[in-house]
Amino acid sequence: MGRESSYYVVLIPVIAFGLGTWQVFRLGWKTELIARLEDRLIKPPLPLPPKIDPEAIKDFDYRKISTEGRLKHEQEMLIGPRIRDGNDGYLVVTPLERADGASTVLVNRGWISRDKKAQVDRKEGLPEGRVAVEGLLREPWRKNMFTPQNRPEKGQYYFPDVQQMAMVTGSEPVWIEETMDPDLLKAWDREAKGIPIGRPAEVRLVGSDGSYAMDGCQETSIRSNTQGPPK
Repeated sequence: MGRESSYYVVLIPVIAFGLGTWQVFRLGWKTELIARLEDRLIKPPLPLPPKIDPEAIKDFDYRKISTEGRLKHEQEMLIGPRIRDGNDGYLVVTPLERADGASTVLVNRGWISRDKKAQVDRKEGLPEGRVAVEGLLREPWRKNMFTPQNRPEKGQYYFPDVQQMAMVTGSEPVWIEETMDPDLLKAWDREAKGIPIGRPAEVRLVGSDGSYAMDGCQETSIRSNTQGPPK
């Protein structure tokens, strides 16, 4: 056996040990993170303050919140395509205009099917007047390298760029994911009427780098599809 071969024989166990140690550390980190986030989920909803410091959101990620206001459907943004149970569609993001000087925030209301893209086809999904919103306060998402750039001037959004969407709508860069209890029959009824299907209040970690994110609407059955712009 040559000197080079001997070098590789020694190196392989060292690399394997290092990878094993890293995996154990990462498992412990993820377990601790899940426990911390799930602890926030069991707490009762926190009334959303009139003003929110975007820098403080990371300390309240996955915290249940409640608030009220008027959904500005005229500024609605559709993120897509998004797939749910094999069906193509969009995530509906609508600014919530709050009263008494409180800031306007962005609400990810949930998923609708592609055939309900036009607002005229989903009148029941466009509540008027003052509405109550309960959901999760979330940190801004992380864009991956394969997702196309948003084109807000054309109303095309592939990724929830919170800062960008807040700027376009004159909102505060605060992202709320509206939640609902998992209910198959209710979800079918909402899909047929074009009422957004909210996500369950639960934690799921994704990402090979240890980062975590939710796609905003029943993560277990929605996956990003970036084959082209929405039609």
